[in-house]
Amino acid sequence: MREQYRSTALNEQALAQGPMEQFARWFAEAAAAALLEPNAMVVSTATPGGRPSSRTVLLKKYDERGFVFFTNYASRKGREIDANPQVSLLFPWHALARQVIVSGTAVRIGRAETAAYFHSRPHGSQLGAWASDQSAVIPSRGDLVRRYEELATRHPEGSEVPVPGHWGGIRVVPEAVEFWQGHENRLHDRLRYVTEEHGGWRVERLAP
Repeated sequence: MREQYRSTALNEQALAQGPMEQFARWFAEAAAAALLEPNAMVVSTATPGGRPSSRTVLLKKYDERGFVFFTNYASRKGREIDANPQVSLLFPWHALARQVIVSGTAVRIGRAETAAYFHSRPHGSQLGAWASDQSAVIPSRGDLVRRYEELATRHPEGSEVPVPGHWGGIRVVPEAVEFWQGHENRLHDRLRYVTEEHGGWRVERLAP
């Protein structure tokens, strides 16, 4: 299977000054194109021994400080981030023949910021964060549903659900951000922002 990408060239002169501003431009275009969950991204982590793992999560916030998602800190990705904070993010916008690849360092966000987001979630999602010991082996789906129903009885709709101490936000602080634009004959554009030693960013063009 092969697809010939037909798109507009991505030139250095057209790039924003920094990667987060450029990401904001592309993200807005992905959202405007009505892509399914344009904020879905693949998060890749690795153990200290170098064994990698990947999963898809939803980007919930981005700004000049980086990219934020939320997770159970005791999950596999949470444990791997604690042991090895070097991570990669991938936004696979296939319909636009675009990708954004982020390399950076993961850090936990503050509890106040986590609490503000947690209480903005639907009530069922708040209960789900308590019900699931993410990545742990469980006896059955029925066991998971029973735990959820017990929590729903304890914290009915309209009541305040406490923020789990084991759950919160992760911010990926970018060190390199690549913007990939597909073209015909594999002559893709790959422009990468890389942090300078004394601050600021430089842009590199990579061969496709």
